[in-house]
Amino acid sequence: MNILDRIIIDKKKEVILKKSIIPVSQLETSVFFEKKTISLSQNLKNSNSGIIAEHKRRSPSKAEINYSFTVEEVVKGYESAGACGISVLTDGKYFGGSLDDLLLARASVNIPLLRKEFIVDEYQILEAKAHGSDLILLIAAVLTRKEIKSLSEFAKSLGLEVLLEVHNQEELEKSIMPTLDMIGVNNRNLKTFEVSLDFSKELANQIPNDFVKVSESGISSIEAINELKPYGYKGFLIGENFMKTDNAGKAATEFIKQLK
Repeated sequence: MNILDRIIIDKKKEVILKKSIIPVSQLETSVFFEKKTISLSQNLKNSNSGIIAEHKRRSPSKAEINYSFTVEEVVKGYESAGACGISVLTDGKYFGGSLDDLLLARASVNIPLLRKEFIVDEYQILEAKAHGSDLILLIAAVLTRKEIKSLSEFAKSLGLEVLLEVHNQEELEKSIMPTLDMIGVNNRNLKTFEVSLDFSKELANQIPNDFVKVSESGISSIEAINELKPYGYKGFLIGENFMKTDNAGKAATEFIKQLK
């Protein structure tokens, strides 16, 4: 069993437990249910840099990345740097995140927030909305076409945008549908953790122009972004590269400045 399979098994158990503790009716009373969401796809279309900066404490492949920043420090730094949006990891067991991180991020900044999570159930989308998220991530590797359709439709009904993550042509072909806003290509194989920009390059022409193209993971240099832009990519998700420094906001500022 690979790491992704283990994460999904644990996630399904976690969702069952959460549903038994916090009813849907409680999530729906959140003030954020009335809040108009901010569009990441529009921000990416209008940006020269296209940076989606990530708050990420650790990962299964790298163990600890950084526990020394507060969420507020990181996200305010990213907003000041000119990031188009912020990805907030909310998985606890494998990435050291939580929904509280999303809530704190929402209280601190006014740019689009992505709930970065292994979504397997509509309940998690309600959680995302209740904690101030503007968009969700769906991972094609762990969902059927039917599940992608129903989960993306549900997200859209709540006013959330959808970023669909793929890793190969098979995942892309089963996933293309009008309820998606952005299609992201993960340069890291979630089963082996091998990283290569070739994944983004090879799939670029297969992604219809109706969707904003995003390249995710393994992007650590200006050269990598300049290499990917001719392939039509408008968004670049970067986490580790900023989080592993002494000042994530400053690192993002210097990086984005070079892109402009």
